[in-house]
Amino acid sequence: MKISRYIKPEKLRIIIVLLTLLSMVALYLAMRDRTRTISLEQLHILEQKKLVLRMVLREPYLYVKTRKSLYKIPLEAVDIEREGRHYPIVMETPLSSIVREWSLPLLFLTLLVSLLYLMRRRGVSGMAGEDIQIQNGVVKKEESSTANPQIQPIVSGITFRDVAGIKDAREELTEIIEFLRHPGRFMKLGIRLPKGVLLIGPPGVGKTHIAKAVAGEAGVPFFYQSGAGFVHIYVGMGAARVHELFQVAKRSAPSIIFIDEIDAVGKSRGEFGNDEREATLNQLLTEMDGFESDSGVIVIGATNRMDALDEALLRPGRFDRRVHISLPDRDERRDILSLYLKNKNSSVNLDRLSAMTVGFSSAALSTLVNEAALHAMRRRGSIIEDIDFDAVREKVLSGRRKILSYSDEEREIQAVYQAGKALVATWLDVEYDKIGIAETLMSDKEREILSESSMMNLLKVYLAGSATTQIVYSERFTNSAEDISMARALAYRMVEEMRFDNPRTAERSAEELMTEAYGDVEEMLRKLEEVRRKITAYLLENESIDISETRRILREIF
Repeated sequence: MKISRYIKPEKLRIIIVLLTLLSMVALYLAMRDRTRTISLEQLHILEQKKLVLRMVLREPYLYVKTRKSLYKIPLEAVDIEREGRHYPIVMETPLSSIVREWSLPLLFLTLLVSLLYLMRRRGVSGMAGEDIQIQNGVVKKEESSTANPQIQPIVSGITFRDVAGIKDAREELTEIIEFLRHPGRFMKLGIRLPKGVLLIGPPGVGKTHIAKAVAGEAGVPFFYQSGAGFVHIYVGMGAARVHELFQVAKRSAPSIIFIDEIDAVGKSRGEFGNDEREATLNQLLTEMDGFESDSGVIVIGATNRMDALDEALLRPGRFDRRVHISLPDRDERRDILSLYLKNKNSSVNLDRLSAMTVGFSSAALSTLVNEAALHAMRRRGSIIEDIDFDAVREKVLSGRRKILSYSDEEREIQAVYQAGKALVATWLDVEYDKIGIAETLMSDKEREILSESSMMNLLKVYLAGSATTQIVYSERFTNSAEDISMARALAYRMVEEMRFDNPRTAERSAEELMTEAYGDVEEMLRKLEEVRRKITAYLLENESIDISETRRILREIF
């Protein structure tokens, strides 16, 4: 039975209009802000109890979402910069505020107009959630697409003022920030910036924090996604999510897409591949090839396994720029500790504290400061002191995340070992970015064609540390295991590719090649003993040395 049989069309239209208006008024009243206002003290209580899920900045309030409730606090009563360090703050623009308040009323009004138009055409459509298109006189239905609620940008409240110990990385990322701030300047000069930036470094050095700081400095939306989050059970789901992520980022341009643990989705494809992961990787490659360098979207990936990445990701036009984030040295650790202790009552010898935390990452230092503060509270102290750090240092070292640290004796042995590598590398013109007590960072230069002499020089660098400790201490140590393994692999490659075709003789010849290189290194180190001593002293004081500083020390003596 149809209502139109008993009610005239004109009256039916009036009834529909009145019902729609009443619905709009009811919705407006229901959407009025009745959120409970809380004080700054109450906000801190929610944070201490870890109840806060996220925050939304909607002037003139900061809205705080917990598991069960929604609260608001006046903006003038809260430190937005402080809250942004701990919680992602979504900033609602005036336009989005208008859309939020009037979206449903406007939707009803649109439906009303559409309904009246269709009634006038004597055609009624009850297909909710579908778009109607008229093409060549034919009505076509098209499914409406809704954005994934998990793909939402955040407005980063973090800047480089909130990140310490990344001087080298900061310089590398300055151009990216300037491009996002003023893309027109680069486009006028025809400058093409890389579509992708790869942050490479061990866990805990702050790669995610650095990416957020780039977004905060540039003032652009920041899309965070984990590489593992793309890989689903069902084939095609990850690829669809990648496509959707790039579409949303393009609409929000200029913007940053940050993919943490990118090796989870960009792992090198082998014989026994995963169909879903490979489909997702292919979609990622397609999306990066599909947008232009002036699109305003920069993709930042983070990994601690550069060797595991698929070669296709590293080809030109994708992740062209690579930024190495190494473990902080002594001065950088001092800056990081100073930053973490900035808003805490403390009386700490930072020079001593930075010296006793060799091998600590930024995350490890954050944990150390937090544990020291808890220890000070447990002993009812009013400030954090050196005794608090001494009490918890071993606890942090023996925790779930084992952190590399050396005793004074081990530190000296490692300084001697690394000094030999730095000296031989500099003398033989083998490029490196930094050699430190905690790690070695060679220059990231990929070459297809290598000379025999360049490979021989690199082999000598791998053997230099072991030869140095043999000269100084008359014995070798376990810290040479990785370098010896790399030297053996390189020697075998040299023999196999350049000298012999018979695999049986290659292994024996590789050992002979290593013996020859080791003898040359020993002779070189004995002649340059004074230089090696100075480099060792420099490492013990500064914990790392670059090639320019090593050359300066060489010039002082020769």
